[in-house]
Amino acid sequence: MDLIATLQCADQPGIVHAMTSAVLAAQGNIIENQQFTDHATNTFVMRTRFESAQGLEKAAATLQASLAQFNPALQIRPTGIKPRALVLVTKESHCLRDLLYLLELDELPIEIPLVISNREDLKTLVESHGIPFLFLPVDGANKAAQEKVALAKIEELAIDFVVLARYMQIISPEFCAALPGKIINIHHSFLPGFKGAKPYHQAHDRGVKIIGATAHFVTADLDEGPIIEQDVAHVNHTATPEQLISLGRDIERRVLSRAVRMFAEDRIFIVGHRTVVFS
Repeated sequence: MDLIATLQCADQPGIVHAMTSAVLAAQGNIIENQQFTDHATNTFVMRTRFESAQGLEKAAATLQASLAQFNPALQIRPTGIKPRALVLVTKESHCLRDLLYLLELDELPIEIPLVISNREDLKTLVESHGIPFLFLPVDGANKAAQEKVALAKIEELAIDFVVLARYMQIISPEFCAALPGKIINIHHSFLPGFKGAKPYHQAHDRGVKIIGATAHFVTADLDEGPIIEQDVAHVNHTATPEQLISLGRDIERRVLSRAVRMFAEDRIFIVGHRTVVFS
């Protein structure tokens, strides 16, 4: 069985040796291994992909016993089981379309059991891909109740993480607290950047030479969560706001898809206020 083990703990001697010995004890063979020590926080992270003749339960028990001395956050899962993502959207379709396209090509290792939106604009698009669509209109009076509906769906459908694919609503602190490190957002800027309304018009007014997008984890602090992935494009004074918007859409969809893929492949570790991302 092909498995992925992710480990995070305080840095100390012997972790790598213990992991490799544990894989061997699980009748395993390491296919891929990456590790990193963050000296600022004394945190060690490791991602190990390996084959094991023992199967998931026995291999997991072997690794847990062998590594317990390091008190790690240790997770092991079969690579053949795809993480399940709940996607939240509003009316802009470019990020959603890219996720659905990559899903059709079998180039994105996730399942999307449900798409939720506060608008009905993308209902036909979602259902044309055989994915259920749930319309949850949100306003100041019903926001808490609608988030409870979404959380119930997350539990019912065994959702592993949430993707905000240009979902134009602020997520409440309570919703964030229910899914720490499991909500990915795409921000229409190379953070830090222009916040508020019409960011591309602000950028145009300021004569920017670089525009970009940022995928990050959502926290209770708006647009301040750990950054996962970023990309930029160079522009000059000839670009109109409309051209910046078009170029920005392309960057946004690519950055979000890359972030989702890396999350699905267990390549992201949150260390303090930032991330460690293995390529």
